[in-house]
Amino acid sequence: MASGRVLVIGLDPAMFEEWDPAPVQAAIARGEARFADLGIAADMCLVAVDDAAEKTIVAALTSNDYACVVVGGGIRKHEPYLEFFEKVVNLVRLHAPGAAIAFNSRPDDTPDAALRWLGN
Repeated sequence: MASGRVLVIGLDPAMFEEWDPAPVQAAIARGEARFADLGIAADMCLVAVDDAAEKTIVAALTSNDYACVVVGGGIRKHEPYLEFFEKVVNLVRLHAPGAAIAFNSRPDDTPDAALRWLGN
């Protein structure tokens, strides 16, 4: 069994008018259910790319001792968010220096990304 608590940092799909949030929310729920099935404690930090994001992420990073932080594809893959992605990675380095950093492909494979670093 993998050990350690995981923090998932991703975009809040409900914050984007141009997206239908339902499919992404359903995929996030599937990922959360898999974490539970695997017995892995996981916290979600879903943000909009706005002035409050950094404060919200720092609060999440410092709320627990995380073994792994997974940064979601919405932050990582969307080119206009490159600077935000850099900021997120550096916030993890500063505020959770002992945590591995992992990247998912989609919201429902987030546990797989974490498992690569949590070990068995």
